[in-house]
Amino acid sequence: MAVFHTASWRLISGILGVTCFLLMATLGILLKNLFSEQSIEATVSPEFTTELQKVSCCFCPEKWIGFRCNCYLISNEEKTWAESRRTCASQNSSLLTLESWDELGFLKRSKIFYWLGLSYNAKYGAWLWEDGSAPSRDL
Repeated sequence: MAVFHTASWRLISGILGVTCFLLMATLGILLKNLFSEQSIEATVSPEFTTELQKVSCCFCPEKWIGFRCNCYLISNEEKTWAESRRTCASQNSSLLTLESWDELGFLKRSKIFYWLGLSYNAKYGAWLWEDGSAPSRDL
């Protein structure tokens, strides 16, 4: 009788062990997929990306980086200003409009050059952002 109990407990513990292992493996895969890092261009350092994600308060599309409730797409493709502007427009976005020193500081850390949404308006004889506003004298 004791042999029967020992053999059945070994079978039960073996089944429970395999089930536990499968559940943990499934959970690991699900968590990895759920919290996988967004793909960032190779030109942006991992430390920079990690720091940005800590201060983000928005959900950005894949390959975009969040910073202070704004989303930024940093591409390593070489394009002219006009090509970049068209690409942004096709993604329901616009070229960068600097609004604060913090924003400028966060962009300087990546050591990449950016096109700004700033152009000279001959009609008004002034530099204007794409939304028609004038750049801040503080920046």
